[in-house]
Amino acid sequence: MDIDKIRNMAIAPIIQAYDKRDTILHALGLGYGADPLDEAELPFVYEKDLRCVPAFANILCHPGFWAQDPQYGIDWVKILHAEQYLTMHRPLPATGTVRGEYRVAAIEDKGEGRGALLHQEKDLFDDATGDHLATVRSTLFMRGNGGEGGFGDPMTPAQPIEERTPDKVVEIATLPRQALIYRLSGDWNPLHAEPAIATRAGFAKPILHGLCTKGIANRAILSAYCDNDVARFKSMFVRFSKPVMPGETIRVEFFEEGEGRMRFRAIAVERGEVVLDRCSATVA
Repeated sequence: MDIDKIRNMAIAPIIQAYDKRDTILHALGLGYGADPLDEAELPFVYEKDLRCVPAFANILCHPGFWAQDPQYGIDWVKILHAEQYLTMHRPLPATGTVRGEYRVAAIEDKGEGRGALLHQEKDLFDDATGDHLATVRSTLFMRGNGGEGGFGDPMTPAQPIEERTPDKVVEIATLPRQALIYRLSGDWNPLHAEPAIATRAGFAKPILHGLCTKGIANRAILSAYCDNDVARFKSMFVRFSKPVMPGETIRVEFFEEGEGRMRFRAIAVERGEVVLDRCSATVA
């Protein structure tokens, strides 16, 4: 891995326009509208008084899979999406044009044979007004690298959640075709659509996108703590621990810490496996 090239890499700002169709399609990919009579969720999937789910910031202005470029020396086949942190500075407009600015914030070397963590940061701005909308920080676990050095300021490791009875629980059922809908928002990885490729990757069937699982947790936070008011949502962090199979029910367990702060985890009910762990969120 060429540490200097990665540290000095420059990704040109990315401009992306989105309209009501894109906003609604992303919400449908998260399962909004499963009950068409649920008026609390209708503003996310109907153009009248349309709202944009904060999790949409995760996928806007995506820079592409630059780690595949051989000049960086990254074993990209063995990369896993480990963590994702989202901070909202102001709500995303229901439609608009945004500018994404990127940097590699850090590489955290775990040692030879132990891998490395790459921390990438994206800032989203309203391209018309210049308003800072969101900051997204993602962590990639590079299993095939390590022992090659590092740089920057990595995120503080997330701590385990205290074992106690949750303060609130929200269950959201996914659809068997959920991944086929979500991928239309921009992640075309065939792992989420083609059974043969999923089998080669060691899964019984195509899996749900990790960012879709995070978006479903965002749904749970909005409904349980924000009355679906996106302006009240401030931030969330997730650690991806296991994949979700489309059609499973996701149970989100919340552990309140006061003053709008909480920890949470998400469990695939049918398998009893934790799929998002050591998570946190803040709301107004």
